[in-house]
Amino acid sequence: MRDLYIIRHAKSSWKDESLDDFDRPLNKRGKRDAPAMADRLKSAKVSPDLLLSSPANRALTTAQHIAEGLSISPEEIETNEELYLADPQAILDVIRAVPDSVNTLFIFGHNPGLTIFANELADTDIDNIPTTGVVRVRLAQKRWKDIDWRKGELVFFDFPKNKLSPLLAQRR
Repeated sequence: MRDLYIIRHAKSSWKDESLDDFDRPLNKRGKRDAPAMADRLKSAKVSPDLLLSSPANRALTTAQHIAEGLSISPEEIETNEELYLADPQAILDVIRAVPDSVNTLFIFGHNPGLTIFANELADTDIDNIPTTGVVRVRLAQKRWKDIDWRKGELVFFDFPKNKLSPLLAQRR
């Protein structure tokens, strides 16, 4: 079994219009939501073997907040340029290249690619993964290179404003 956590970057700032899209930082809400979601993941005793992120500032900063919240050194985060604004096939290709020693993978990226990817992978109908949203998909394949569309099982979908958070429910 493989566990894939698909995580959209936290809310980013549009304040500085001179910044390139790639360089946009998190805004105040993003800086609050990313650690809050890390707390939920930690409470649920989630422990990734690999954190793989788009190198865009907002995605990488989100990954750093999540890593710190899980007591993982941010230096352990790997980046992959293919994840920046990636389409679903590019995301699948990146994941298929993950070493089989990894059982639990966190991937950080951007919409609309992540939402479409999650829906295609788990054959589900999530309208939108909001900022700092987390989708967990369980995969029966023994090797990452064997994962394919509609072969995953949606375990949960959570996000900061979710009052019925499955991650918070696991704490009880």
